Amino acid sequence: MSSPVWHPFTQHGLGEPIPQIASASGAWLSCDDGSRLLDCISSWWVITHGHCEPRIAAAIAEQAATLDQVIFAGYTHPQAEALARSLVALAPAGLDHVFFSDSGSTAVEVALKMALGHWHNRGEARHRILVLEHGYHGDTIGTMSVGARGVFNRAYEPLLFDVQTVPFPVAGQEKASLDALESFCRAADKPAAFIVEPLVLGAGGMLFYPPEVLRAFSEICAQHDVLFIVDEVMTGWGRTGTLFACEQARVEPDILCLAKGLTGGSVPLAATLASAAIFESHRSMDRAAMFFHSSSFTANPVCCAAANANLAIWQEEDVPGRISALGHALDEGLASLAGHRRLHDARRIGAIAAIDILVPDGGYLSDVALRLRAYALANGLLLRPLGNTIYLMPPYCTTRAEIAQAFAVIADAVDTLPD
Repeated sequence: MSSPVWHPFTQHGLGEPIPQIASASGAWLSCDDGSRLLDCISSWWVITHGHCEPRIAAAIAEQAATLDQVIFAGYTHPQAEALARSLVALAPAGLDHVFFSDSGSTAVEVALKMALGHWHNRGEARHRILVLEHGYHGDTIGTMSVGARGVFNRAYEPLLFDVQTVPFPVAGQEKASLDALESFCRAADKPAAFIVEPLVLGAGGMLFYPPEVLRAFSEICAQHDVLFIVDEVMTGWGRTGTLFACEQARVEPDILCLAKGLTGGSVPLAATLASAAIFESHRSMDRAAMFFHSSSFTANPVCCAAANANLAIWQEEDVPGRISALGHALDEGLASLAGHRRLHDARRIGAIAAIDILVPDGGYLSDVALRLRAYALANGLLLRPLGNTIYLMPPYCTTRAEIAQAFAVIADAVDTLPD
C-alpha cells in the first residue's frame, strides 16, 4: 500500500525512494533498514548543535509536563518572557520588541505586515517593498512575493504583489546594486522597506556577498527613512561564523527575522524582532491600530523552552570554537576538490561550504541534482543540491573525519555524471 503522505518539494511522479528515518543522534540519521546517513544539510538548515541534543531534549520533556500550551493573545508565560529578554540582549542594538510565530515564512510575513502597518498607522501611504535579486524568504503568499520569481511560484503569480528588485551585488559590480537601491529610495513614491538575506542567499544558490555591501544597504535605507528588514532565518545562529550575520557588517536593522536554529532545530519556533518605533506605531488607545497577526501556537511554551535551552548552550559552551573547527574542515574538503574539471567557484563562509558543477542545464530543476542526491543516498549522505550547486551546511558537532568522508563521496558522485 502506498503512503498517503504528500511530501514538500517532491515530485512523486518520479518514483524516487523515500527513506524512513527511525532515529537520529549528533550528525547522523538512522534509517529503519539499519543504514545511516550523515546529515550534511542539517535537515534543511535547522539542526545546529546536533540531533537530539540532550539539554534541549530534557528542556522539552520538562516543559511538556508542566505547561504544554496557552493562548498568547492577552496571556504570557515564563519561558516566553525569558526568551524575549534574551533575544533582545543578544540581537543588534535597537531591536527592543519580540513577536513570536512558528516558521521562517511566518517570521517574514510578520515583518512585512509590521512594516506596512507602521507606515499606515503613521498616516503615510507607503506600500512598495524592495527586494534583493535571487532572494528567497519562504513559501507563503507574502514571502513568495518578495522572493525570486520562477518555477517555484509561477502557478501562483496571480496572488503575488509587485515588488522592485535591487540587482544582486556581483563581485566587481557592487556599485550597480547600491546605485539601484539609492534610486528606488529617492523616488517620489517612497518605499516602505527593503528586505535582504544577509551575506548569503541560500535557496538562490548559496550566493555570497561581503559585509561592507550589507552595511551600505543599511546606510542607504537609514538615509532615506526606509525600513531595513534582515532575514536571518537561515544565516542566524552561527551559520556564517557569528551568531547573526549582520554582526559582521555592524548593521542594526529595523526588523530581524529568526527561525530554524532558534530551538537548535528541534521544534518549530520563529521570532520577528522590531524597533521601538515600529512597536510604538502600533500601540494606541485605538484598537483598530493594533497588530493584527497571530497563530494558534504563538510562543508555545514547549518550543520556547527548547529555545531557552539552545541559548544556554550558546552562553555556556564553546559553540563559536566548534563552528571555527568545522569551517577549517570544510576548507580542507573544498581544497580536496581543487582542480576538478567539473567543479568551480568553491566558497565558504562560517559553517557553509558550496561549489558549482559545470553543466549545460544548471537551473534549479537540473537533473544533475537528482543524480547527485541519489548517489549520496546510496553512499550514506543526506545531500540536497540546489540545481548544479552542491553545498554542505552540517551540524556543528560534525567531525573533521566525517567532513572528509562527505567530500570523498561528493568527488566520486561528480565523477559518475555523464559528460
